[in-house]
Amino acid sequence: MADAHAAPATGTAPWPDGFPANGVAAPTASVLCDVQELTELPLASSGALWKLAETGRQLDANLVHLPAGQGVHAHTEPELDVLLLVIAGAGALGTPEGSEALARGSLVWLPRGSTRSITAHSEGLSFLTVHRRRPGMQISSRPPRDGTSPPAG
Repeated sequence: MADAHAAPATGTAPWPDGFPANGVAAPTASVLCDVQELTELPLASSGALWKLAETGRQLDANLVHLPAGQGVHAHTEPELDVLLLVIAGAGALGTPEGSEALARGSLVWLPRGSTRSITAHSEGLSFLTVHRRRPGMQISSRPPRDGTSPPAG
């Protein structure tokens, strides 16, 4: 038996009026940018060339450029697994075990808890990172100084 809330078969409009039965617009897949085009622009400074900014997303993604000789200092990411895809240029991934070459097309797994650094070689380095979205900062009440639980309510 077919699911009444499932989209129709491929090649047909998802829902006759553009909305599923619950009245909420369905998310739409789309092309976000051309990363090759972005990395071909004159790149003098380091930083994010593009950031995923869609509302309601569960992922964060950044296209980052590092000029020649610059890098991301050694650090340990305690919470997030990260995928890194080299789009242009070359560099090195530093780990406690040593250094690995990064070149266009290198796909790198950076598991949470791992220590890593990235250094751009003479042509600079542009890469895409993707990871689970960090939760926003939340304000909460401070626990009482006497160690008791705050009142419910």
